[in-house]
Amino acid sequence: MGTPRPVLAVTAALAGALLLAPGPATAVPGAPGRDGPHPVREGGGRDTTAARAPLSATADALRTATPELTRSSGYPRRTVLDAPPVNPADKSIKLGLAPYHSLAPRLNALQKLGDRVSVEVAGHSAGGHELYLVTVTAPESSRQAREQERMRERIENVPAAAAKDRRIKSSYKTPVFINNNIHGNEWEGTDAALRLIEKLAKAKDRTTAELLSKNRIYLNVTANPDGRIAGTRVNANGFDLNRDFITGSQPEARAIRQIAIDKQPAVMLDLHGYVNGTLIEPTTPPHGENYEYDLFLKNAYANAPGMEKAVNGLGYTPAKDGVEPAVIPFRDQKEGWDDWPPIFTPQYMPFQGAVAAHTIEFPMAVNNEEYDSLPVAELRRRAAINTGIAGAAMRATLDYTRTHRASVIADQIETFRRGAAGEAQRPVSEKTVPGVPGIGPEDVYTTTFPRAYVIPAGRGQRSATAAARLVDHLVVNDVRVERAVLPFRLAGRSYPAGSYVVDMHQSKRGIANVILADGRDISADVSTMYDISGWSLGLLWGATVEKAAGGELHVVSRPVHAASPTGHVSPFGDLRLRLDDPKELAAVNSLLAQGVSVRRAADGSAIVPASARERATVLADRFGVRFTATKERGVAPLKRTRVAAAVTAGEQFALREMGFEVLPVSTEALNAGFDWSKADVLYVSAGLEYGKLTPAARKAFLGSGVGVVGLGSDGAAFNAAAGLLAAKAVVGNGDANGVVRVANAGGAITGGAPAHTFVYSPLWFTDLGPGVRADQSYGAGNPLVAGHWRALDDGTGGPKDAAGRASIVSGRTAKGAPVVLFGTEPLFRDHPKGVFAQVGRALLTH
Repeated sequence: MGTPRPVLAVTAALAGALLLAPGPATAVPGAPGRDGPHPVREGGGRDTTAARAPLSATADALRTATPELTRSSGYPRRTVLDAPPVNPADKSIKLGLAPYHSLAPRLNALQKLGDRVSVEVAGHSAGGHELYLVTVTAPESSRQAREQERMRERIENVPAAAAKDRRIKSSYKTPVFINNNIHGNEWEGTDAALRLIEKLAKAKDRTTAELLSKNRIYLNVTANPDGRIAGTRVNANGFDLNRDFITGSQPEARAIRQIAIDKQPAVMLDLHGYVNGTLIEPTTPPHGENYEYDLFLKNAYANAPGMEKAVNGLGYTPAKDGVEPAVIPFRDQKEGWDDWPPIFTPQYMPFQGAVAAHTIEFPMAVNNEEYDSLPVAELRRRAAINTGIAGAAMRATLDYTRTHRASVIADQIETFRRGAAGEAQRPVSEKTVPGVPGIGPEDVYTTTFPRAYVIPAGRGQRSATAAARLVDHLVVNDVRVERAVLPFRLAGRSYPAGSYVVDMHQSKRGIANVILADGRDISADVSTMYDISGWSLGLLWGATVEKAAGGELHVVSRPVHAASPTGHVSPFGDLRLRLDDPKELAAVNSLLAQGVSVRRAADGSAIVPASARERATVLADRFGVRFTATKERGVAPLKRTRVAAAVTAGEQFALREMGFEVLPVSTEALNAGFDWSKADVLYVSAGLEYGKLTPAARKAFLGSGVGVVGLGSDGAAFNAAAGLLAAKAVVGNGDANGVVRVANAGGAITGGAPAHTFVYSPLWFTDLGPGVRADQSYGAGNPLVAGHWRALDDGTGGPKDAAGRASIVSGRTAKGAPVVLFGTEPLFRDHPKGVFAQVGRALLTH
């Protein structure tokens, strides 16, 4: 799991790399053969680390735009980078690796070595650090660069014609993308990248000249500068960036997404640590069902043995160096290292055209406990080994791309062609993917793509605000969306003008389906999953999405580059704001902060007085929310809510996205003497244990009279230990996660809520005491729609045990303080936008 973000220290002196003599190292042997145990993968499971990110970092990430990279000017593109101040606290220094502040001067120098190296700033991190994108290629004039861009667009947009284009076959430069250091405390990819850039810049041999004349090599030097400096897995907002690619909440992930769209890499590497022996994807089952997996596996597997040979060829041994032989999970493991969810960088890249994408895990641990406990000499020995191994994988991949350039590009074109033509996927087999050993039925994952998706306008749409957000998300992921100019019929249903249509006969149908489809229950396929198994934005982001399985698509429409404005304020009377969406929560919190007297209706919506119409108009424009006319007076006043929050980074980010004032707390903070006059509600999901509070801290909390919102096992445990609400929490399978059906009771918390939510380590509540209300319950039968949720070995804890049980309960303590308990994960990693409001409403009930 990610560690809490320490305060980023300022500035430091560059320490030179020092290669030291070998010493002992702990090895985790690889397991040859597909029946071997699965490898240990860091960062899996429900997020439990309490957040520490400052408000400013969250706010900056929410408003940071991602620049579109230059597409048509020639190469080299020389950028003189500003060097940050020297930072002696940079955690890279101890390892003999390049601190962040040294990168800009080194890249400036590398650009001067010749005419092959270019640097662009691809964006900024959550902590404000520049993200450096290096391109290494043979020089191109502006005209030649425009021609390369024309060919790239032709491959994506008219792939059938591109497949026959002789110019593309002879002259298109294959894009290769190497992503480094996305986990900040997995450092060495950055240093290997710097060495590779220098080698390619200086090389005089014919092979390098051929490579650079036929390829563009893009290197994201460090994808996570914040974490590199601080020695943390996460960025300055506390997010694991390699879990953010379907959500795109963080600026670093959005920058990589834009690189993928603009550069359209056919081959990519993502450098990580630490698994011993070196882990080289492709992965174990289950495989993502939206890929053209036959084309992907063909190339990903063909590239892997070359990297394996290069890594093993460095001569490191278990006895001498503590380095085990490399492992290829597809070949050597049965399960546990899958490519099912699109949240990881290499699993996202195929949807933007990559036909080979690999996580590489170098072997020698230098982070976490090892960083703190091992001698500097041993850490630097290990870091040097990892840097060498990362470099070997990079060089082998470039050699594969150089020698397979024609087939790699042909397979990228074919991936797009199948999507545009609406053709069925080809199941993998030894016949469809010759040369790949061990393909079995466990590797076959395909889907049936619908003819189209419709995001309706008008009365058929539960939230115009949510629909606009979903459309914009599709567009930024390079999905083609159209908006109907006239009413139309599709698959037996009628839709009004203004409805959005996603024609699934398009090159990037894979990512469109990833975003919009329900997903599927894969509980029976494997014993456990490493990370999330369900994520449907179509079900979780609050918009109505309808699938048209078949039928003729005849829609008079126009292309969409951004969703149409959705803000509205009724010109007469008092106003109702539904509070079903995080943007509506942000709007009401803004009104409360401005001193507007807002009241809560019985269904949980907000009643805004007519006197605030001008302010409502500003917020409708800013957030795209709708204020409708109402005669209702409301049942209780709403008040500005200050939240003392012991929560994960994703939850903290979501709370601030909804406009709540958040004060991070913990067991330690309360024991130190917390001023409860500064808070209205305590939100507990991580990092706060009632049993570890001092008597004085318990007395101060209980005497404060604040409301409590508890989430998950930690929230339920706090409630039970403090004796707040009479409800027994039943813990399900701790590895279970996904999209589930729910039944909402309505009212202040779940009024207007969608029929689906997200769970990770789900729990439910029984034995409800007097006055305790079940606001939401799991659906009947098997509530799991998409994901992985099995019963435990003793037969308990599965979805059938949860069926019909309360998933959200509420009530009041003996002293009248409101308490709401969640067994679901409505704010998980800032992702399930459509259910954020359940937490927002719960917080406002104080």
